[in-house]
This record gives sequence, C-alpha cells and structure tokens, in this order.
Amino acid sequence: MTDALTQLRELQTADLPVHGGRTLAYVYDSGLPDIDRIGREAVAAYAGSNGLDPTAFPSLLRMETEVVGMAADLLDAPETVVGTVTSGGTESVLLAVQTARDAHPGIEQPRMVLPTTAHAAFHKAAHYFGVEPVLVPVGPDHRADPAAMAAAMDERTVLVVASAPSYAHGVVDPVTAIAAAAAERGIRCHVDACIGGWVLPYATRLGRDVPAWTFAVDGVTSISVDLHKYAYAPKGTSVLLHRTPDLRRPQFFASAAWPGYTMLNSTMQSTKSGGPLAGAWAVMRTLGDTGYERLARDVFEAVDRIRGGVGEIPELAVVSTPDSTLIALTTDETCDPFTVCDEMAARGWYVQPQMTFAGSPATIHLSVSAATLPHVPELLAALAEAVAAAVAAGPVTVDPTVATFIGGLDPTSLSEEDFDGLLLAAGLIGANGEQDELALPQRMAEVNAMLDLASAAMREALLVAFLDRLTRPIRR
Repeated sequence: MTDALTQLRELQTADLPVHGGRTLAYVYDSGLPDIDRIGREAVAAYAGSNGLDPTAFPSLLRMETEVVGMAADLLDAPETVVGTVTSGGTESVLLAVQTARDAHPGIEQPRMVLPTTAHAAFHKAAHYFGVEPVLVPVGPDHRADPAAMAAAMDERTVLVVASAPSYAHGVVDPVTAIAAAAAERGIRCHVDACIGGWVLPYATRLGRDVPAWTFAVDGVTSISVDLHKYAYAPKGTSVLLHRTPDLRRPQFFASAAWPGYTMLNSTMQSTKSGGPLAGAWAVMRTLGDTGYERLARDVFEAVDRIRGGVGEIPELAVVSTPDSTLIALTTDETCDPFTVCDEMAARGWYVQPQMTFAGSPATIHLSVSAATLPHVPELLAALAEAVAAAVAAGPVTVDPTVATFIGGLDPTSLSEEDFDGLLLAAGLIGANGEQDELALPQRMAEVNAMLDLASAAMREALLVAFLDRLTRPIRR
C-alpha cells in the first residue's frame, strides 16, 4: 500500500515552489528555513484546537490578543484600537464591508466608494452583502484621486476605501486626503494594507518615501493587514483592526434562536483551526522587530536592484515607481507580455500576467520577497532572455475565427456547448470533449491572449466555467 504522505510528496512535484524566491506571486518567502520550520511545527501543534470558543482554548485567545497587539504597535494605533485575526485578506475585507453596512441599518441601499485599483475582494464583498460599489477612476500615477473620491461620497455611502498599496501597481493611495474627506462626512475609511501592511512601516523606518497611511492619519477607521504575506507566517492569517470597540461591534454575530449552544462569532467562521494563528504567533515572536526590519531591508534592496536591472532591458519599463514590494512591468510593441511570462516559467520563474484594463495595457506583475534578493542576478538574466525570446517569437495572435467566436458569446447565457467550443479552439480538450481530457497547458500565452480579447464580464464568465470544469470530482 502506497503511503499517503509519499503520494502527497509526489503530487507536490507539479506545484510551484514555495521556497527559493523564484515564485513571485501567491507565496511570500523569508528565505529563513528555521522560520518556516517553526511556523509549520506550531501549525501542527494546534491543528486540532478550535478557535470557536475562546474560553475552551484560552491559549488561542492569548495568542490572538498578542498578535493584534503587535499589529497595533506597528500601525500607530491608539490605545482604543481593537482587532481580530481572520483567515486572510479577503475575509478581513469582507468583514470591513459587512461591519460598515451593519453600522447603518437605516440605509436601505448602502454604497462604498472605491478607486478602480481597489482589490477585487471588495467587489466580492459588494456581491455578498448588497453594498453597491461606486468605482472612481485613478490618476495617471495609478493612485486614487482624492477629489474624485470625495465627489463620489453621498448620504448612502457607508465606507470609503484606500489601498496601501494597490496590488496591480504597488503604489500607496493618498490616504490623508481621502480619510479627511470621509471623516468630514462622518463616513468610515478602510485602508486595505493586506499586502503592504507589514513591510511599509519598516520601509519608512529605513528612510524610504512612503505616503502616510496608518492610524496616525486622522479619519482612518480600520486597517487590514495579512500576516501570511510579509509577516512571513503560514497561510491563513490576517488582522482586521478597528480604531475603537464601537466601530468593531457590528462585526460580531450572535444567535440564540435555536436549541443548541448560543452561537457567538467574531469572524465569518465558527469552527476554525488554531493552527494558522499559532503559526503566525510563533513566527512573529521569533522574528521580532529586529528580524522584520532585516527582512524588509532585504526585500527593498531586491526591489531596487530589479528596477535598476529592468532599466537595462529596452523592451521593458516599470509602470509606476513602487512604494512597496510589488512591481508591474509593461512591454513595448515588439514584445508580448504573456509570452514573457511563459518564457520566464520555462526558466524556472513564476511571474504573473495582468490583463488590459480601462485602456491600460497588459502587464507583468512581480511580488518580491526577501528570499529573492540573493537570486536577483539570475532573475534579471532570465528576464532578459525571456524578453529576447518573446521578441523573436513576435506578438501572440488569436485566430480571427476564434476572436469572432469570443465576440459573439453572451456572458449571461454561456452554455456548456459554447465553452466546449472555446476549449477545443484553445486546444484544452480533444475533439470528443471528454472531461478527462481537460488539462492545463504548459504555455498560457495564447489562452491569456484570448481572455484579453474578452470583455470583463465575458472573461469572468469564461473563467467561472473553466473553474467549474476543472474542479469536477474524480470518481474511483
């Protein structure tokens, strides 16, 4: 009988590497093996504990309040601040929106004002909680426009959002002006610092020019910051901080309307493993302030070296000067960004393609980690080779028949037959359309080019259909 753990290790061989600094999306690698070991051992030690009832597992309560305290200290929070550990940035965002909505039960059709660069998790929250997103175009520097944001606020606005930084371009919005406009109207202002919140304070300490965004800014009422990003904790932890207990209270849910125990939840989850919280606590206590400053120094040095190296590749340019650890690259007309991503993958580097949006071209996205620093010369060499290969191959083109087919699809009524036709055209299934023939292609440039042709609504519909098909059960 094959051992299940052996099978797991075999399955993992097809996955992206989570260590070594070569995966520049999805994972955040400190490059410190002991930190990884400590986090994993803590997760395992608490995997069977349940965060549902803090009186049953007081060690979890102690760890959560200490983790929140560390976040509060880092983010210039007042003594009144309170916070909650969640499962990730999306849950933190969902709770921030739900709490703002429920704080105003008299507003029947609540709205939230978002820059177009705000994370898609806010659109998910809008969908779940019935809060209308009011999208405000950003300026040419990809930062939110405070005047336009203020003009979009009205009597139905329950929340205003700013990013520190925005994911797509890595820049911090002008939080001071946005929060002031929100405060003047009595509206909550949430700062989404999920990806930057644990590195930007150290960037400031290291003398880098970072716009103000923490609780030191008047009018900021809540902040989300992910620990499984640049606090380098195991996956599954984020912190949502509110300036005062009164602001947080609508987040809590209680129900005695059934014959079982009275349900009381601080987050969207009820039962939740104590493992991720224990892993975060252990990593944070081990690294401490000095450790995080050292890791921040490394990651920002890597960012600066990558920016400098990109400047030596004529076909590439940095979209915006990054405030944090995220870099977006654009290509000239001789070089296709989707092909560059494929060529990087062929050289052992994962970089993330970003589609065209609102007139802006497709880009190449890099989330830089501290572990990337020793490998920057290799990264830049691979990038130069990938660009040269993309130039030689020429821009990716979509067959005109396929383009016409995509243009004729209706996202509101996409059928199985429609989707099968597109899968067949993309070479993802055979002519008989059998489910077990659906496979992820080794190169994604042509698929991405097809998706890039589609409208946003059509792209969403196609990807939902693809996810549905990809995740159908394997029967034994």
